[in-house]
Amino acid sequence: MAVIAVYNIKGGVGKTATSVNLAYLSADSGNKTLLCDMDPQGSASYYFRIKAPKKFNADKLLKGGKAVLKNIRGTDYPNLDLLPADFTYRNLDLALDDFKKSTRRISTILKPLVREYDTIFLDCPPNITLLSENIFNAADILLIPFIPTTLSLLSFQQLLNFFKKTGIDKKKLHVFFSMVEKRKKMHLDMMARFQGRKRVLKQHVPFLADVEKMGIYRKPVPEIAPNSPAARSYRLLWREVEKIVSKKK
Repeated sequence: MAVIAVYNIKGGVGKTATSVNLAYLSADSGNKTLLCDMDPQGSASYYFRIKAPKKFNADKLLKGGKAVLKNIRGTDYPNLDLLPADFTYRNLDLALDDFKKSTRRISTILKPLVREYDTIFLDCPPNITLLSENIFNAADILLIPFIPTTLSLLSFQQLLNFFKKTGIDKKKLHVFFSMVEKRKKMHLDMMARFQGRKRVLKQHVPFLADVEKMGIYRKPVPEIAPNSPAARSYRLLWREVEKIVSKKK
């Protein structure tokens, strides 16, 4: 069992597309899979055509236990469930601050789910907040979509500094290049700079229209265009992630 958080300080780097597609591929591989939409925007929930129940909100999430279990919804795909987001999640940092061991609350909430599922994905909002620190502690793997640009490198260095300051194990971090445009020299140069480094995955995800079409069809890429380069990229990325998971067992 593994908790995989898809996270980046920056927004717009492909976190939700990665979460949705890898969760789909995990389930398609036969793993009982849960995708937790942690972002108040609820994009992952939107892709799966699922809305949070009216009585489900940030307070119910933080209560944990049955309050969470009864709000998990099945998707249209075998082995894949979703815990939808609610807009009240925007207040999670304030609510978390009221708990003892406030940086470990999400870990506590996930404990009963860990017994139910083979793989749990967390689609995370950007920024470094108390919620983020909870996620860092709860996750076995932090998967970082990294657009190969200078600003992305700066934000990644900020994340490394935060891990060093808080003592969180940086071995959880695994980077892959996202939204890659090979016609851009900066992208190629940045990728070459990181080539062969530990915890930098070999597979990248290109910037392709089939990924953007997820918002139109509200389906994972392998369902929209199963033979496309985008679908192939996500499949290869999932195989790498699977290997990382197997080593942690």
